[in-house]
Amino acid sequence: MNVVHAIVLGIVQGLTEFLPISSSGHLIIVPWALGWNFFIEHPDLNKTFDVALHTGTFIAVLAYFWRDVLALIRDFVRSLLRRRILTQGEKLAWLLVISTIPAGIIGVALESFIEDQLGKPWLIALLVIVFAAIMWFIDSTAPLQREMRDLRWSDALLIGVAQALALAPGVSRSGITIVTGRALRLEREAAARYSFLLTIPVIGGAALYKGLKVAKDGLPAGMAEPFAVGTIVAAVSGFVAVWFLLGYLRRHDLKLFVFYRFALGAAILLTIGLGARSATGL
Repeated sequence: MNVVHAIVLGIVQGLTEFLPISSSGHLIIVPWALGWNFFIEHPDLNKTFDVALHTGTFIAVLAYFWRDVLALIRDFVRSLLRRRILTQGEKLAWLLVISTIPAGIIGVALESFIEDQLGKPWLIALLVIVFAAIMWFIDSTAPLQREMRDLRWSDALLIGVAQALALAPGVSRSGITIVTGRALRLEREAAARYSFLLTIPVIGGAALYKGLKVAKDGLPAGMAEPFAVGTIVAAVSGFVAVWFLLGYLRRHDLKLFVFYRFALGAAILLTIGLGARSATGL
């Protein structure tokens, strides 16, 4: 793996982590399409570089929402000390905690199964297409009636359970949380903002969980520079993706991403059908 690989994958991670098109799916499909087999030949590189990419996107969302993060931490601590929830900020902090729990439990419990069984290109293509249809239907039919302050505890749990489904590459964590928010009649920007705030504990936790393993074993030889470059590029591209999507959803629906997902899924299946790439990976 070299710096060029790190730049390409950093851009892919930063953009697709926040746009509703599946970062985990793209991080499998891009090397597959380009014939990059270094992750298969050296599995330790995959886990190591995954930490760099998650760290980068964690930095991106923290940089964009730093004021919100400080306020949420303050409100969370205040409600703990008081043992009561009195303000909208305190309620939001606890809603995010509730939404984080399902994905955290399922992610740790099924980590090996997800890595071994759900990363096949043919399956990613099907999930990309199926979820595009779900996204289109819900966003086109659900009314725009609610803001984040209207979320209930049951809504937060439902978003958290939905988020756990995005552990399958091709679904999209941001996509499924935004769409679940839309199903709950949230305004598009409100659904996206909640999704991005929810990213902070989820991605931060994933980076910490996997980072501890990397810290224990150390970086593989020659990975220091790609690790640093991947982190920086993912952070910059992730910040741009958050900024773009929040602005875009103030004026537009989700059809742009629906059409992209249909095109991507069709391209993957066509590539497999023509025999240019294996249906199950490199």
